[in-house]
Amino acid sequence: MCFSAPASFIAGTALSAIGIAALRNTRVRSELPFAMIPLLFGVQQLIEGVIWLSFSYDVPVLKQAMTYGYSVFSHVLWPIYVPLAVGIMESVLWRKKTLFAFGVAGVVVGLYLLYFIGATPMVAEVVGRHIVYDSPHFYLIPVMIVYLAATCVSCLFSSHGFVKLFGALMFLSFVAAFIIHAMALVSVWCFFAAIISLLIYIHLRYRDLGGFPSNLRSRRQHARQCNGSGTKGHHYRGEVSDMNTFRRLDENECN
Repeated sequence: MCFSAPASFIAGTALSAIGIAALRNTRVRSELPFAMIPLLFGVQQLIEGVIWLSFSYDVPVLKQAMTYGYSVFSHVLWPIYVPLAVGIMESVLWRKKTLFAFGVAGVVVGLYLLYFIGATPMVAEVVGRHIVYDSPHFYLIPVMIVYLAATCVSCLFSSHGFVKLFGALMFLSFVAAFIIHAMALVSVWCFFAAIISLLIYIHLRYRDLGGFPSNLRSRRQHARQCNGSGTKGHHYRGEVSDMNTFRRLDENECN
């Protein structure tokens, strides 16, 4: 987190616990990568907590190692991981192909930034109440556009409403972070994104209770189409009550 070591450790611990809970609330394996996002943000916040401590105890080697670790999360992991996780959940073919294209763009920008992370020293310093990561290549307009496309715009091509909401909020949080503290954009935006990732747990936990748009109704409609519509009503009701039917539908999509 961009404020202090205790805040980072509290946020990291809470996000890690919530991330584990999100994983336990998945129903099919295709949901696992997306459900892991809060846990990954939790690990990232714990790393930043160690960076905060390194300023107080003057341990330059530890600070440098954790700065590189944090930068791999912020610069490399997210543009590759987000479109991959969204694409794995997707069942509509054209959307899946589109997300694959975003994934390729994410790999390109991620590897580009990884090269400069290794080629130039990564420096972290405290400016005001924020950690500023010296990463001039991240601020290049073409790089930032591709990065935002991979991490935010890609979510808008999902057929899942809560994923679209997640992507839209991620983009708005980027704008807010840039306005609040452009120099500390990486740290501030990662903090906002970590909080937004809580929506993933909320959706997975409460989707059957109508909490962030539930896909239960669409699943039932999809099951009816795959099982031969309504001529076998009692048979249909028996099958949709079984969670294994949903799992088969998610994984096979009537193939």
